[in-house]
Amino acid sequence: MNQEKTTYIKFFAPVVPETINALMNVVDHKVIKEEIKHIVLLISTPGGNVFHGLSAYNYLKGLPIKVTTHNFGSADSIGSVLFCAGEERLSVPHARFLLHGVQMSINQNIAFEEDQLDEKLKSLRIDVRNISKVIADTTGKNIDKVVEDMRKRTTLNPEEAKEYGLVQEIRSELYPEGADVVSIQFESQPSPQK
Repeated sequence: MNQEKTTYIKFFAPVVPETINALMNVVDHKVIKEEIKHIVLLISTPGGNVFHGLSAYNYLKGLPIKVTTHNFGSADSIGSVLFCAGEERLSVPHARFLLHGVQMSINQNIAFEEDQLDEKLKSLRIDVRNISKVIADTTGKNIDKVVEDMRKRTTLNPEEAKEYGLVQEIRSELYPEGADVVSIQFESQPSPQK
């Protein structure tokens, strides 16, 4: 691996608009401006937004470079989909993967007509299908098996994730000495002082 043409991006954050925008901006800069040929995405995320997670997965899969993903803590929820973007998928020995269904939040004072509820339910089902298809395509599992595992809220350790087909290799080392490392973290707003 040519270290000069590899960038390591530490994504230690939830999958939310701010962090995914930051990730894509870093990737754009590294690929276009610096002509990097290999990105290693170091992931530890509690998951988050399905729209942004699927968009980031599709973006990473469509790049004309090699993408490796490495779970260094947790690849939970939509984070597992982000992890699947790697052509090569690694995990540290003490990590976890969480597969679960998609939920929809509804504010208390919102009223829906029947057609609107049908539309929301259809969107929810499409999200479940897209997520399960990504995981099935990555692991070689049957899509119905993945949907069932998501409904059961399946949690896997690295060895189980390797057997499942998510992980290809368990490796502690994240990057070599002197590597180009960029960090993306979520900076929450401080609580107002009273």
